[in-house]
Amino acid sequence: MPVATTTSGSLPRTSSLIEANAARTFAADGFTLESTPEFDELTAHAVADVVARQRDAGITLVGDGEFGKAMSNPVDYGAWWSYSFQRASGLSLTDVNAFNEPPVRSEPGSIRLTSFLDRRDRQLFPAVYAEAVEVGAVATAFPTTTGPISYRGHDAVAADIRHLTASLDEGEQGFLTAIAPGSAARVRNDFYATDEEHIWAWADALREEYRAIVDAGLIVQLDDPSLAENFDQISPEPSIADYQAFTQIRVDAINHAIAGLPKEQVRLHLCWGSWHGPHTTDIELRHLLPVILKANVGSISFEAGNVRHEHEFADWANVDLPDDLVLVPGVVSHATNVVEHPELVAQRIRRFTDIVGADRVIASTDCGLGGRVHPDIAWAKLAALGEGARRA
Repeated sequence: MPVATTTSGSLPRTSSLIEANAARTFAADGFTLESTPEFDELTAHAVADVVARQRDAGITLVGDGEFGKAMSNPVDYGAWWSYSFQRASGLSLTDVNAFNEPPVRSEPGSIRLTSFLDRRDRQLFPAVYAEAVEVGAVATAFPTTTGPISYRGHDAVAADIRHLTASLDEGEQGFLTAIAPGSAARVRNDFYATDEEHIWAWADALREEYRAIVDAGLIVQLDDPSLAENFDQISPEPSIADYQAFTQIRVDAINHAIAGLPKEQVRLHLCWGSWHGPHTTDIELRHLLPVILKANVGSISFEAGNVRHEHEFADWANVDLPDDLVLVPGVVSHATNVVEHPELVAQRIRRFTDIVGADRVIASTDCGLGGRVHPDIAWAKLAALGEGARRA
């Protein structure tokens, strides 16, 4: 029986969906995109099509491609999580762009994040990043937390659920992505007294979205690149112990937000960011695992095809893993236009089945493919993923 397969969420949007999304108007708050029945119908058809294409490629645990998440630009750095701004109250646009300014208010003497555009990797490779339009252009307005955070995305998540479940075959399970508290809280905070209070406010709000997805019988994937990529956004570089303590707050917030949900329906996705850069200042996986494994989730999705982190498959054999934890390694990567050979995919999969067994591995993509590689390349990578799983 082939190893199960899935994706990390984002898949290439059709040109008609991109055009329709770009034509939408903003609400009075300046960053919430209005929806219409016509756009909802277009999204429903697009989700049905992308689910069918995933099956054809050999993907066994399908998603909606994140088509229902409002993004102003599919290749905009930061666009992947801008939809969350439209599902929470307590945010507003100010005269400070939160993307360019330190996004959190930390207690004196504690770790403090720099702006997204002041990462240590950028400081080491300024000429490279000067040419990286993907990272330098931000079309999405980044708001600031100016009041109490609460959830207002009930209609939006209901539409996501409706579109995906309508596209599934009888007995088939799918998944939807949802931002994790720590990543959502990277907007600028001008309301809560501390970074930690801000994160926990997001956890209380987002648990409503997580429960809605799980109650619909779907798997919820908590997207939390902040767990790994925050390390590059702290200057000077913190000690590993300090960073682990900093990250533990974010894992604790996840556990609070998912309390009471069935573990087998909760998947955590971590990555080192999807931008095409050197990534020489990424934290090593072995330093993250002691903290990440405290998350009360049923599966963990992570980059294992990215050449900066591919060697770290061995780290999973050097830690005590829960007996019921499912590993969801990325075995095809968004970081290269080269389409992986199915035999290489099979080899990457076997590295993990050798550790935990084939029944506890779901082969996946490193991160979202939508907007990171050409659509034709993305679908070729998914076909290689499906064939590699069959070979494994």
